[in-house]
Amino acid sequence: MDQLDAIAKQVIPENDILFYTREAQNGRGEIELALTPPDQRNIKTDDLADELRQKLQGSVPGANIDVSAQSGLWILRRIFGSGDQNTALDIQIRGYNLDIAANIAQDIATRIRELPGIVDVRVPEREGRPEQRVRIDRDRISQLGISTRDVASAIQTNVGGSRAGYFRRDGEEIPIMVRLRPEDRLSSLDIDNISVRAADGTIVPVSALVTLNAERGPNSIRRENGQRVTSITANLEQGVPLGQAVERISEELAGFPLPEGYSIYFGGEYEEQQKAARDFNMAILMALILIYMVMAAQFERFLDPLIVMFSVPLALIGVMPVMLLTGTTLNLQSLMGVVMLIGIVVNNAILLVDYINMMRREQGYELIQSVIEAGKLRLRPILLTTSTTVLGLLPMSFGMGSGGEIQASLARVVIGGLTASTLVTLVFIPVVYVSANLALERVNVWMGRFKTEPQEAPAWVTSE
Repeated sequence: MDQLDAIAKQVIPENDILFYTREAQNGRGEIELALTPPDQRNIKTDDLADELRQKLQGSVPGANIDVSAQSGLWILRRIFGSGDQNTALDIQIRGYNLDIAANIAQDIATRIRELPGIVDVRVPEREGRPEQRVRIDRDRISQLGISTRDVASAIQTNVGGSRAGYFRRDGEEIPIMVRLRPEDRLSSLDIDNISVRAADGTIVPVSALVTLNAERGPNSIRRENGQRVTSITANLEQGVPLGQAVERISEELAGFPLPEGYSIYFGGEYEEQQKAARDFNMAILMALILIYMVMAAQFERFLDPLIVMFSVPLALIGVMPVMLLTGTTLNLQSLMGVVMLIGIVVNNAILLVDYINMMRREQGYELIQSVIEAGKLRLRPILLTTSTTVLGLLPMSFGMGSGGEIQASLARVVIGGLTASTLVTLVFIPVVYVSANLALERVNVWMGRFKTEPQEAPAWVTSE
């Protein structure tokens, strides 16, 4: 820890450190520091993490060193991320035998270390605790009329102790524990000196009934959906998206042989990301349905809402180029921006379609004339509403302030999608409106041909 501390202080400018803590216990150490706000320093947290990772790698032989950077909104990572773990990747090997799973995890970790953009790869499971396992010869004890409970009770009483009764004094009960003296239970070899009474009254040493094996047991057993899990953790270099890293690992492990009963699963942040993506897909679908239902009730027609909904796909025309130009990835915040876009981009189309209907209904304009007049009169309101929204989100898109880089992706998606959809909507929606109404008129004319007109009654038919 002293060596790491010296290297860290050389890399990090002292003026950029807000507070610095160091802790070491139980064979593990941690240095945690908080930097000053982004506008008061010249280095980013991700750049600093990459530099520290290069300097510290291999500086202490035999030590596993991990470096991770958290953004200002670290609470979002705790809610949507992988719990207390600070690593970006959590690859789980699921299977019953932990020894086999540990060997598989080591082989996979060796392969992943060669992939670009993935760092700090390790298997966090530490060597198990030493145990002395006692295996009872069941055939032997059955011949002597001894039960497994008798053997276990004898070992427990002599080594661990058992309660023989209570000593009562002044109304207080003190338990009486019986077991061997400390000098008679110093090692596992002393178990051989323990005796058990057989059914015929003879005394049998425990060494004749059991087999002792020195082994190691797991410190803890982690389970997911009832399956035992052995994890491989890793971090990502700056600029490497989580989804891209998972694709690289999946391609590398495509032909990896797994024993029967074992499987590879990507957990941690990737699992939460996939859950969030599914939830947002459902939210987008529900938003589209609700928007259509509201517009159908307001327009009192089923065709006009469909025309308005054509403006939603147009938002993607501006979203993808903006994300590519700014280096924004498809993450939780950008998906939230897409959901916001669905409710925003339809506003301009609603203004245009509603005014076209009003011109046809109240002014008696023809179809083409009403579209032209509505486009002229609604151009200024549409541009004003779009420009105010874009300008309001522009400062957020720069990613200024603590945690601003997280919110920036949301603002960039909304700005790009709203700008492109507005410009295209002014041309595309009138074209769709005219085409849909002309097609509807043709359908009405075609359906009218099949209607039978009422025939006149013959002259000789009279009616009262």
